[in-house]
Amino acid sequence: MKIADLGDVKIHYRDDGDPSGAPVVFSNSLGTDLRLWDDVLPHLPGGLRLIRYDKRGHGLSDCPPGPYSMGALVTDAERLLDHLGVKECVFVGLSIGGMIAQGLAVKRLDLVRGMVISNTAAKIGTPEMWQERIDGVRKGGIEALADAVLERWFARPFRETDAFAAWRNMLVRQPVEGYAGCSAAIAGTDMLAATAQLTLPTLAIAGSEDGSTPPDLVRETAELVKGARFELIRGAGHLPCVEKPEEYAALLTGFLKEIGHV
Repeated sequence: MKIADLGDVKIHYRDDGDPSGAPVVFSNSLGTDLRLWDDVLPHLPGGLRLIRYDKRGHGLSDCPPGPYSMGALVTDAERLLDHLGVKECVFVGLSIGGMIAQGLAVKRLDLVRGMVISNTAAKIGTPEMWQERIDGVRKGGIEALADAVLERWFARPFRETDAFAAWRNMLVRQPVEGYAGCSAAIAGTDMLAATAQLTLPTLAIAGSEDGSTPPDLVRETAELVKGARFELIRGAGHLPCVEKPEEYAALLTGFLKEIGHV
């Protein structure tokens, strides 16, 4: 296990593949850790440097007291990439990870040559909605919200598989402080104007059954970025990299080849 000491926070990460290969960086959704991408990586081309990390408050990374800001989450990603000597990566972010991708591209275009914004938007929900979720988590723990969250995460067929139990366990075992802290970061984020200024190569991915960031919301976000491509994975919810890993990997591979990153 690898830990990057970034000063005020220690971030757990994995650095797989070819150390000299073109870097692809993966950022997770709220309530998951870096295992989110386990089933995608084996289907990607060889020769890539594949970096995953647990954002603050999740997985094996530190969980400082919240609330967090999106600026802090973006800075964590920025400092991690600087720590690892990464330049010109393709940054793949899902949900809150997709917001981090947008913020990092705005702040440090030298670090990001292309981005994949998956099941995300420039603005997700309302501050009131997120405050209600934060209050619910602090009162009853993540368990109190788990069933409603998981219905948005996964299409019904996946919820009937044995693997579903593992994802439920992953969600409810994240630290309450980290979940609430990152929820606050989403609540305070509106990147519509900033994202509309981006021109880097961009792939947007949505799941047809996504109840958290519906396809139309993802499509509208893609339309903010000049030349961005939108792709829909049918039969998948908020985490298509889990439900349809081969299809997800095929879209990502096509994008990497298209921009000459393979």
